[in-house]
Amino acid sequence: MKVDYNAILKELIGTSVPKPISGTLSGHAAGEPFDKHVNELLKKKYPGKVFRQYEYLNYLFTKNPDAVGVEARNALFKSPTLMFLLSRGKNATDKWSIDNPFEEKQNDTADILVVDNGFYEIIDIKTRNVSKKAQPPNIISAYKLAQTCAKMIDNKEFDTFNINYIEIDWELKNDKLICVDAHHKKLFNSNPAELYINWAAAMQIQFYVSDLNQDFKGSREDWAREYLKHFVEQAKKRAEDMIEKFVKPFEKYIK
Repeated sequence: MKVDYNAILKELIGTSVPKPISGTLSGHAAGEPFDKHVNELLKKKYPGKVFRQYEYLNYLFTKNPDAVGVEARNALFKSPTLMFLLSRGKNATDKWSIDNPFEEKQNDTADILVVDNGFYEIIDIKTRNVSKKAQPPNIISAYKLAQTCAKMIDNKEFDTFNINYIEIDWELKNDKLICVDAHHKKLFNSNPAELYINWAAAMQIQFYVSDLNQDFKGSREDWAREYLKHFVEQAKKRAEDMIEKFVKPFEKYIK
């Protein structure tokens, strides 16, 4: 089964969600209603295969009641890379029970998971107020992505998941946020050397989904290695800049 993203985008354009009660039209408050809207569209198209990240963890652990404790529960993933991306912390995983299930966390890797025959479509929803200019949103931690790429290479896991982004461009009309355009891009189709890392913003990769190029032609392993090369080069430059600015001017005062 392949997710028909083009069909999803067509269904989204022209739809609307209520204006957030909080009055704010930025960040999570604006994004969450559209996130849930996409989730419902996907659930109708692919029944039984669509989960929030926390829902999938609850489903997986409930389905395997004999798996008790961190190691047994993490082993249910079969894939070390997916376990790294989707699992919760050791303490939370150990304490999980049917009476103490996981709840949604804003920093979950996936807003939505589509799971079919052992393959995982990780989907993150981004929203954009087209009436205002703003800095591109945080996409994913550059460090977390580097760790993911290293695990992919170590475990030779190049065909178990995709990371997808859907951008919903909206305008405010009559107390409703109306989707005027929508875009879908695949992270592993982008040129890793062009990904912008904002080190001052918790090492977040930032881009507008609609602006993300999709011209990478190499294999998934090629992508992982090229991203790691990019990350290391950027980290070295960052370290050199930090030493130049924050260490060298003050070294002479240290006895």
